[in-house]
Amino acid sequence: MDKEKTDRILIVNVNWVGDVLFSTPAIRALRKHFPDAHIACMVVPRCKEVLELNPRLNELIIYDEKGENKGLIGKLKLISELKARRFDCVFLFHRSLTRTLMVALSGIRERVGTDNPKRGFLLTKKIKPQPSDIHKVEQFLNIVKVIVGEDDGKSMELFIGKEDEAFAREFLRPHGIGEEDRFIILNPGGNWDPKRWPSGNFAGLGDRLYEKYKVPIIITGAQKDVELGKKISGMMKCKPVIAAGETTLRQLAAIMKRASLVISNDSGPMHIAVSQGARTIALFGPTDPKITGPYGEGIYTVIQKSSGKPGCKIPCYDLRCEEALCMKAVTVDDVMLEAEKLLKWKT
Repeated sequence: MDKEKTDRILIVNVNWVGDVLFSTPAIRALRKHFPDAHIACMVVPRCKEVLELNPRLNELIIYDEKGENKGLIGKLKLISELKARRFDCVFLFHRSLTRTLMVALSGIRERVGTDNPKRGFLLTKKIKPQPSDIHKVEQFLNIVKVIVGEDDGKSMELFIGKEDEAFAREFLRPHGIGEEDRFIILNPGGNWDPKRWPSGNFAGLGDRLYEKYKVPIIITGAQKDVELGKKISGMMKCKPVIAAGETTLRQLAAIMKRASLVISNDSGPMHIAVSQGARTIALFGPTDPKITGPYGEGIYTVIQKSSGKPGCKIPCYDLRCEEALCMKAVTVDDVMLEAEKLLKWKT
């Protein structure tokens, strides 16, 4: 790929908040290699906030596959829009055959992505299938490093604006939390139930943390986590601040940036916390932290324990598991021990 002739670059990104954050070191590497290029990123609506203020990008193209770009007509419309933008090359972080076909039909001459039997013939630069045991940050970097050579660091980026910082101040102030005050965040949600630490454990942990440190406890989450937050609050002696359903992703990032500690299940918000440099404890069960755990610079730790049940191995990725014994194996004492270690940095 001729660096001098590559003026317009498209990135086709993935579909989940955490995964899009994992792609930001690769985006940064592309910008460093192509400092003057116009770099656009195609992303689904639910993830656009992660990249909206990213200075490495010139443009976001929203691929609304469930709305405006649904069906053949919607996809043809997007193909037409891509064709009009005259991109020189595309980096496909998403492995979708449909997305690969759309960028090929839009006339982008250089198409870089991971090879697989279904779409390999549509790629002009085929990357060998990624090792299954390396972190997703490295997987995305490997796609771009065949062109750019070296990376520009492994840390994830989510940029927030002054309005997001102002929201954090105004949200926290009525709860008696000023600019210099400490607080601890509990993030009990997760995109599937087996990844969730029991509600009673979060409640017990919140009370223990408050008893020891006498700082406010904030429960975060999406709109779908509001009832979960209320449930945990109802089980606690000290009443937490419920922020679930009250913030955008960037507003959440602004709050997490100010937290003394974030304790979270494996989820998008956990990675948001790490991207903001927050001290973070990540609770893992059926998924593999070597692949989707915290990554890059920062102060964080992962807690993951075997269930001890014969035949029950981690990671398993069993969405149908109803016992979640691996998550239950992590005790409040386990988390308190790690919290005490990380909070020593703040004394």
